Amino acid sequence: MELGAVNYVAIAVLALMGLYVLSLIYNNFRAAGVTDRGIQAEIAYLRERVDRIKAAREFDKQKNELSWNGVRKFRVERKNPENKDICSFYLRPHDERPLPPFEPGQYLTFKLNLPSGKKVTTRCYSLSDSPKSEYYRVSIKRNPPPKDPAKADVGKSSSNYFHDHVNEGDILDVQAPNGDFFLDMHRQTPVVLIGGGIGITPVLSMLNAIVESGSKRETWFFLGVRNSAEHVFREHLERLDRENENVHVRIVYSKPDDNDEQGRDYHLEGRVGADLFREVLPSNNYDYYFCGPPPMMESLFHGLREWDVPESRIHFEAFGPATVKSKKTADTEDGAAAPVSGSGFKLKFTRSEKELVWDGSADTILEFAEANDIDMDSGCRAGACGTCITAVLAGEVNYATEPSADVDKGSCLTCISVPKTDMELDA
Repeated sequence: MELGAVNYVAIAVLALMGLYVLSLIYNNFRAAGVTDRGIQAEIAYLRERVDRIKAAREFDKQKNELSWNGVRKFRVERKNPENKDICSFYLRPHDERPLPPFEPGQYLTFKLNLPSGKKVTTRCYSLSDSPKSEYYRVSIKRNPPPKDPAKADVGKSSSNYFHDHVNEGDILDVQAPNGDFFLDMHRQTPVVLIGGGIGITPVLSMLNAIVESGSKRETWFFLGVRNSAEHVFREHLERLDRENENVHVRIVYSKPDDNDEQGRDYHLEGRVGADLFREVLPSNNYDYYFCGPPPMMESLFHGLREWDVPESRIHFEAFGPATVKSKKTADTEDGAAAPVSGSGFKLKFTRSEKELVWDGSADTILEFAEANDIDMDSGCRAGACGTCITAVLAGEVNYATEPSADVDKGSCLTCISVPKTDMELDA
């Protein structure tokens, strides 16, 4: 049977209608798929937010329930040399009660009875591992002897005291974890963690916490040391880099030994800084956390600022006045040097019955007092722990940086302040 022109047209129309219907069905399925994926993504996002809120509440709950005031007795369970100068101390609570969690990057404050000390010495050391309910870990570097042998007094070095006198089984007095330099574990933004020498300790705590939490946040970890003799936690860092696709460990030697081999012992030669980051990192869009020697800290801070990294994304552990001064200068809005103390001010230390003239040679009132054999408490020496708080009976101070510790009216933190006028101090 032959088909007429009308029939051909009818068939064509039917075919087009069929294609149209099929396209509608396909688009509906596609739209449904897109909608479903959008809903699933929204559900996953909300579930993640709920989990973060629950984790934050559980953290606060445990911290409130398990933390303590004053000192708590800890037993040195293990003393583990990491190299010839750095030793890790594993501390278990003597009362066997669980430990409160801490923010990775925080430190412990120790009350020590040094052999040559006339009273209890307060010192702070960063926690070097992620939070554990059974133990805390600190890793401490031995102080080298001073260039002037006449000034050598290892009895006054708390770090050397740990190395030479603290042994497994000993009991130590420890205050609860504290400090404002820590990683916010409830965020998932990319980070760059940088440790210089023994400054590895707080950022290693952050790295371990990221990995152990199961977080997939992009994490770059830079360790700057001179050579393999200073390269600590080597196998641990290699394992984290190998087993976690979101973790990128880069070891940087500034002065490799003849036997050190690039690619085997270290990744890069030079110094950790913004110039190196420009070559290695995909962009500058990270939060940067670092701790190390003052020259490295100063170079890093200014280098990152010159690379247009906002100051709000630069975080560092400020231990020591040199570090504080560099931050202070950079913080001034017009880039001018922050106000400094003059000289010629009279400082009266009433308890010590000494009156001295401030000559500007010391970086802080605490250093000035120590140089003149005036006994003052101190801990972190960065305005964070509050150990050095001293009553001001008369006069005013300038601060090198804003204190992290609370300071009552009429008092000052001597570790980060200099006299602004003639002063009388209750010390």
